[in-house]
Amino acid sequence: MVGPLEPKSGPSRSLPCKTPSGATRRTAVGLILGAPLLGACAGMGSNPFGSAETAGPPQQPQAVGTGGVKVGLVLPLSASGNAGVAAQSMRNAAEMALAEFQNPNIQLLIKDDGGSPQGASLGTQQALDEGAEIILGPLFAGSVPSTAALTRTRGVSVIAFSTDSSVAGRGVYLLSFLPESDVNRIVEYAASTGKRSFAAMVPDNAYGNVVEAAFKQAVGRRNGRLVAFEKYGADRATPARTVAQALGSADALFIADDGDSVVQVADALTAAGANLRNIQLLGTGLWDNPRVFASPALQGGLYAAPDPSGFRAFSGRYRAKFGADPVRTATLAYDAVALVAALARTQGPQRFATEVLTSPSGFAGIDGLFRFRADGTNERGLAVMRVGSGGSTPVASSPKSFGA
Repeated sequence: MVGPLEPKSGPSRSLPCKTPSGATRRTAVGLILGAPLLGACAGMGSNPFGSAETAGPPQQPQAVGTGGVKVGLVLPLSASGNAGVAAQSMRNAAEMALAEFQNPNIQLLIKDDGGSPQGASLGTQQALDEGAEIILGPLFAGSVPSTAALTRTRGVSVIAFSTDSSVAGRGVYLLSFLPESDVNRIVEYAASTGKRSFAAMVPDNAYGNVVEAAFKQAVGRRNGRLVAFEKYGADRATPARTVAQALGSADALFIADDGDSVVQVADALTAAGANLRNIQLLGTGLWDNPRVFASPALQGGLYAAPDPSGFRAFSGRYRAKFGADPVRTATLAYDAVALVAALARTQGPQRFATEVLTSPSGFAGIDGLFRFRADGTNERGLAVMRVGSGGSTPVASSPKSFGA
């Protein structure tokens, strides 16, 4: 294990994102670059970045840094609405990572894809033609295949930011908050505390489909029993009645949705006669929301998420530098740049090789441990948080290393 890499400014922190090390050994380079999570996580478990409409002309390409290793950064900088805001915050975080990394041998080739697959293709082609050895981005799931079609012909890897695991694959790795990690962590923790019978309510949408598959697999791995599983759309009352009737034979209830919807589901269950204080409530990182913390019905619920300290520290440094709060996904860009800078320093010509990127030891960054799987998805080392009226508190810390 190579010692942690620290930013030039600010104390070292144990963060939730990891980095591989060793040109020939499959070991990890620890990146202590910030600190874990803070407020509500927009896009932490669902994928809000599916598509975007462009707004205005594309931003001009820009190179940042003078290092010899060229890295493409493809973001929807001119996209409208939240997408453009998120992209600018992620760009700021990427430049912040370069500034905090001691003498990085990196040059960022920043490309604006406008939020479209065509823009991603153009930006990726430009970055490759300028010598990019790896591509960071795109953000939108619909744009990732356009980038991958070009990088695969060059043997260049991609670290994308989409949370849609269907776009991961050979040479395309997702550095994002995937719902599967949340589900696996919370089910494993619940089972370790003696929970054996599970009920669940999930939304009838793409996010719910991903969560359903992960939840049923996780319960099965622990030889748990699924006593009720319901999906809901606009009508939450009918599935809530079905689940409420089954709660007598369950010792944990899993609800996977964003803050507003989780509160509405809990209210529907209460209206159907369920006493939620008699059962252990479980959720995903989308529960990290003030609406959840304020709900009397959800007090004591448990959810999986990065340890909050990393994002808090990162946000403080970001505010000091840019005078505004970062978006929650800004840490992804920071960690991606910190990762490639660390690999460029330690891994020599093999810096972005498959065996380095998929090191089983993984990496450590702002949001804790993570590692890339061979299929392009990732696994994160998450904490377990308990809902309280004033916020959340950790009941199980994030792991310091991955198992064998």
